[in-house]
Amino acid sequence: MSLFFHEFSDVQAKHIGAGTNVWQFCVILPGAKIGGECNICSHCLIENDVVIGDRVTIKSGVQLWDGLRLESDVFVGPNVTFTNDLFPRSKQHLEKFQSTVVEQGASIGANATILAGVTIGKLAMVGAGAVVTKNVPPHAIVVGNPARITGYVDASLPSGIGASVAPSYSESTVRGVGVYCLPVIQDMRGSLSFAEVEQYLPFDPMRYFLVYDVKSHEIRGEHAHRDIHQFLVCVSGACSVVVDDGINREEFELNHPGIAIHIPPMVWGVQYKYSKDAVLLVLASGKYDADEYIRDYNEFLELVNK
Repeated sequence: MSLFFHEFSDVQAKHIGAGTNVWQFCVILPGAKIGGECNICSHCLIENDVVIGDRVTIKSGVQLWDGLRLESDVFVGPNVTFTNDLFPRSKQHLEKFQSTVVEQGASIGANATILAGVTIGKLAMVGAGAVVTKNVPPHAIVVGNPARITGYVDASLPSGIGASVAPSYSESTVRGVGVYCLPVIQDMRGSLSFAEVEQYLPFDPMRYFLVYDVKSHEIRGEHAHRDIHQFLVCVSGACSVVVDDGINREEFELNHPGIAIHIPPMVWGVQYKYSKDAVLLVLASGKYDADEYIRDYNEFLELVNK
């Protein structure tokens, strides 16, 4: 596959992979490293300390400054703005600029602004016009200023999840995850819901904790456990739970004390979209152990793939 440089482009870099197209009025400085089969549209600037993977699309009007890393299959929409210095001053230059990373397959919508030093996770989606001020988790969808998580890519929402008159159990498409509609007993004195070991509760709990007073835009979890099971019930208010086994991803809304979700070991879990009055009860099959947690999504993928 041959390279294509438009006659009105200024391409000084030598490390450019086969099949890459560079269109008119682009400037690419000598130190830049660009993979194969990329498409760099008109009116783009790429500085020296920039590394771009394969099959990356960069639409018109984008400047890629020193310190930027775009992994393979990334899409950068028109007029996206990257920064590499949180405290810029005229005529003052840093010895080393902050590193900003856009991981494999992520997409950034038109006119978004990405602050220096953040990482946009694998396959994440940044909405048009969003201002990204902190790291974006893998697969997350973020919008707004400042950017907030509003969903997760490919996290299917099952139908019919809700408190049931009759207790029931259903399996998620995510390996080992189960959703329980617990018994709900109502009379003039109030309502009661319960679960017992070997009856709706699939393990012997060793610990419990409560999550509450969470700002609605904050996310919790973002980890997997090596050996510990968890059983989640939102005893007040509502929150959403995303579960991910490395292949399948599904989202559930816990909006009633009679709904519970069982998350087994080696499943990535995220909780977000907390209502102001949300109280999330979590039962765990083991005591707290920091070494039990897997907090890096790429490490999680490596382990589940083994």
